[in-house]
Amino acid sequence: MSDPVAPFHLAFPVKDLEETYTFYTEILGCSTGRTSDHWIDFNMWGHQVVAHLSPDEAKESAKNAVDGHGVPVRHFGVILEMDEWELLAEKVKNAGIEFVIEPYIRFKGEPGEQATMFFLDPSGNALEFKAFGDKSQIFAK
Repeated sequence: MSDPVAPFHLAFPVKDLEETYTFYTEILGCSTGRTSDHWIDFNMWGHQVVAHLSPDEAKESAKNAVDGHGVPVRHFGVILEMDEWELLAEKVKNAGIEFVIEPYIRFKGEPGEQATMFFLDPSGNALEFKAFGDKSQIFAK
């Protein structure tokens, strides 16, 4: 694939557009694009993620064991610079949002070492934000 990475598009279900708007703009700092009574386009670090109103589909994901933690199977997020990751972790903590997996360094001392954290949006969608001290390790085996 070519580099730099092209923006991706992701659509996901939510229970309530107003609380989704507040969470993604105030906690994550996303700006918005087009909106309707049924969806909102968010600019998530240059990627287009779209919250679609679908209360029956919005729910928490099953979990799989990874590095001793229950990682939500269905999740999405962004790989940030380490300082931005640390600022987001602090912002989430200060907002009183409960972590599914507290911020920590995963695979410490191994290929692919990374900072990671998981938390849920108001509709139960799992979000993972990562950072690598060495970005060449993103696809390490």
